[in-house]
Amino acid sequence: MSQEISNNKLYTVVIVLSIAVLLMAVIVFDRQPAGQKEEHILSISGSAEKTVAPDTASLSIGVVIQAPTAKEASDKNAVSMNATINELRNLGLQDKDIQTSFLSIQPVYKYNGAQTIEAYSASNNVQVTTKMLDKLSDIIDRSAAAGANQIGGVSFSVSEEKQKTLREELMTEAVSDASSKANDLAKKLDVRIVGVKTSSINEGGIVQPFLREVSMAEGKVATPIMPGETKVSLSVQVTYIIE
Repeated sequence: MSQEISNNKLYTVVIVLSIAVLLMAVIVFDRQPAGQKEEHILSISGSAEKTVAPDTASLSIGVVIQAPTAKEASDKNAVSMNATINELRNLGLQDKDIQTSFLSIQPVYKYNGAQTIEAYSASNNVQVTTKMLDKLSDIIDRSAAAGANQIGGVSFSVSEEKQKTLREELMTEAVSDASSKANDLAKKLDVRIVGVKTSSINEGGIVQPFLREVSMAEGKVATPIMPGETKVSLSVQVTYIIE
């Protein structure tokens, strides 16, 4: 008798659980979107292009002196280098625009059966970065006149501030271009744009610091120096929702 009661209780539990599972399934089903409309999209690309001139120049200016002793070479180098830096300051460059990039004092060897020290060479180079492109030729000429005898290639770049402004302008124009194309196409297709599904930016063409090397032989000044211009572009991909 007790076995029969136990079996009845088990059946009752099974039935109750089955009903609970069924109710949960009904609730889940009711929450699913019914008759959801198929979404139609229109994918359009927009682009913008500008011509940009660099606003920053960088060049290496240095002094190399040889003398019989290391101290003499160092002292003579210091005199010429200080005179060069003073000329740079007189032209309006600040100390933050002039950074020491190389400094060394080393023996100069002569090989005549045996290795002997013939002299000592003292080198001191600074990296000059400036936005005063109109004074670039003066910087080179007056540095050379002050004693600089190593002037490296000049490189031009676009500053981060200018890149940011340029990027915003290009993005605005590229989005406007995409919107114009989308509206025109939607009109021709007799559909209506109701929203934007996705958007992305292709920065492959966005301006990066670009370099234009101007080679200068030691002791010669390449003036005038022309930074030139370059074209930069940006594109966007926009997916519109239409109906």
